[in-house]
Amino acid sequence: MGSLLTLSRFIDRINEFVGRNVSWLVLAAVLISAGNATIRKMFDMSSNAWLEVQWYLFGAVFMLAAGYTLRKNEHVRIDVLAGNLSKRARDWIDLFGHFLFLLPFCLMMTYLAWPFFWRSFQSGEMSSNAGGLIIWPAKASVLLGFILLTAQAVSEIIKRIAIIRGIIEDEPGHDHSMPPQVEAATDMKGRTDA
Repeated sequence: MGSLLTLSRFIDRINEFVGRNVSWLVLAAVLISAGNATIRKMFDMSSNAWLEVQWYLFGAVFMLAAGYTLRKNEHVRIDVLAGNLSKRARDWIDLFGHFLFLLPFCLMMTYLAWPFFWRSFQSGEMSSNAGGLIIWPAKASVLLGFILLTAQAVSEIIKRIAIIRGIIEDEPGHDHSMPPQVEAATDMKGRTDA
């Protein structure tokens, strides 16, 4: 289990690095968007290439940060039921959810994203818009995003097994208990029902 935990920490570090650095692409997209809007309004000029760069950056942020978001346990989930379960039950739900749903989905998407990217790269596929850009970098971000998410799913499975076996403690922020506002509302509802 020690070597698997080492692998898990390595994957976590990769997604941490990628996630933190990809966040700067948001700033780039905002600056490009503001510049494009300013030039369009002031000089009555527009460029499809700049619009596509914005889309590419947004897509890259979304795809490349997916593994980082999973690592930070920030993906959208419905905790209405899980918030009332024990920590151990939530760990088992996470383990089975990651193993039975997330990992197969990520593997399938990675498998499908490869030819999607490769055909575009080999053909030098261009945008159909006048003045558009090459498309393969955007498709590469889809492939790389699913590779990173697949790796993080493996890391999370390793960590859940280790936590369930009592080998490691859960990281802060990975507890799926109800947020304080929901807990307070539940407590208030319980008092009014009594």
